[in-house]
Amino acid sequence: MTAPLTPPPPPHHQPSHDPWQVPPANGVVEAAGYEQDGPGMKTEVREAAVIAVAVALGGVLLGVLWWWLAPSVPLIADDTAVYLKDTEGEQAIGVDGTFTLLALAFGAVSALAVFLWRRRGGVPLVVALAVGGLLGSLLAWRIGIWLGPTQDVVAHAKEVGKDVTFSAPLKLGAKGAMLAWSLSALVVHLGLTALFGPRDPDPYLSPYETAPPVPPAG
Repeated sequence: MTAPLTPPPPPHHQPSHDPWQVPPANGVVEAAGYEQDGPGMKTEVREAAVIAVAVALGGVLLGVLWWWLAPSVPLIADDTAVYLKDTEGEQAIGVDGTFTLLALAFGAVSALAVFLWRRRGGVPLVVALAVGGLLGSLLAWRIGIWLGPTQDVVAHAKEVGKDVTFSAPLKLGAKGAMLAWSLSALVVHLGLTALFGPRDPDPYLSPYETAPPVPPAG
């Protein structure tokens, strides 16, 4: 006497290939608990605040380098007034140029560091780089002035004496240089994101082509 034949149990986790199945709303099959658009707005805002503070604190180093590398503007005094010793000199332009070049370099480095840390773009990161660069430039400007020669030119001239050359206070004539850090950071970060950032899924692909492979049963 033979045992009755019973059909084998259906395999587990068998994918459905129903042609009438409604694809997901966003065209991509996502794993549970994974957010396609990133870690979430609250997390991005917190990270952006940290980035803005860290970038702004870099202004301390920028201010020190500006004070150290900027050319000095020579002054000389007589019994009546204080004059530029070299009226055709370009030291004042060099002071502004040094700050601008340093700010551009700091902007590129900060944008590269942020991209290597996050590996993606986003409005909060862009805003953080812009705000942090502006605050860092303001901090660098004030630190450079504080480290440089005294702002009281008359007292300084009386201290050194008549017909003695002394350095003018560190001064940023081109206030537009304050934006160099932010502009450099934005351009570099957007360029890195466009070249090496994650790509959005093609909306014209079938949802089954973009779905992750299903492991075999057993």
